Amino acid sequence: MTKKIRVGILGATGMVGQRFIQLLENHPQFEISALAASDRSQGKTFQEACVWRLAGEMPESVKSMRVAAPEPPLDCELVFSSLPGEGGAARASEGAFAHAGFPVISNSSAYRMDPDVPLLIPEVNHEHLALIDVQRKNGSGGYVVTNPNCSTIMLALALAPLHASFGVTSVVATTMQALSGAGYPGVASLAISDNVLPFIDGEEEKIEQETLKILGEFKDAEIQAAPMAVSAQCHRVNVSDGHMAAVRVKLEASPAIEDVKNAMATFTALPQELQLHSAPKSPIIVREEPDRPQSRLDRDAGNGMSVTVGRLFPDNVLDYRFVALSHNTIRGAAGAAILNAELLIALGKLS
Repeated sequence: MTKKIRVGILGATGMVGQRFIQLLENHPQFEISALAASDRSQGKTFQEACVWRLAGEMPESVKSMRVAAPEPPLDCELVFSSLPGEGGAARASEGAFAHAGFPVISNSSAYRMDPDVPLLIPEVNHEHLALIDVQRKNGSGGYVVTNPNCSTIMLALALAPLHASFGVTSVVATTMQALSGAGYPGVASLAISDNVLPFIDGEEEKIEQETLKILGEFKDAEIQAAPMAVSAQCHRVNVSDGHMAAVRVKLEASPAIEDVKNAMATFTALPQELQLHSAPKSPIIVREEPDRPQSRLDRDAGNGMSVTVGRLFPDNVLDYRFVALSHNTIRGAAGAAILNAELLIALGKLS
């Protein structure tokens, strides 16, 4: 049996940190050896420091672990980070670990748009991992690899086969984002009950900027942004998990609707070829029913790692429109970072 890689989780007591712990339990390649969190949790056992918010019980393997500070040294070989990107704490902590020689796989927004940091969706842009060598030449002993914003992952993954096959020139996306995306306790109940909130701070900018980097081309040691226009409007809705987006696209080519549907439904990539543990068999599931996808019915597709697309039709303004849905704390957060790490192992880039 291959020895498992020992991993540490930064921000372990938060919602995404807990999802990391849940997904890593019994993982064939990783074992949790260290947990880190804010000052108020440090020195306590994880069971003392954390109120478990996910379905099921807190895994026995982490209950007695002492929570450390989110700074090196940490008793692990690889760091997963779910630290909040705002305020600078994530950037300082993740940067310190990278300079100390650790591979840092981050769900934080802190480094996503740095020119030498891969913003990775393994099925879409694994070629961008060449930026690791650029990053190391810039003075880092380790490196940082980030996954995108939760809604960006859903959108970019749905667009990837369309862009590869037909060329996407413009995208308009309107999101309906779940409460868990705001963390815990998140949105006040009196604010979201009987209501939709048409503003999520920073979210529209992240989708518009990150999509261009992800779908861009690695050339001459840098990412050249994809030549398309992206417009996003973001809304918080009263759903526990599962982000949804109503999307309209304009294409360079003029494909028939069956060709568009087939490009999405048959799309697979390197993670499926390598049979990575967290990779779904079908990254994009296309549904024909007129009332799908739905959050409750489709967010767990592919163990939460598939994007479900439905209501695919020609559009009267642009070329085609569709609705996309994905699980925001699995494919949109912890699951995405774990899949990134699995790909790094498979490509021999973990050391």
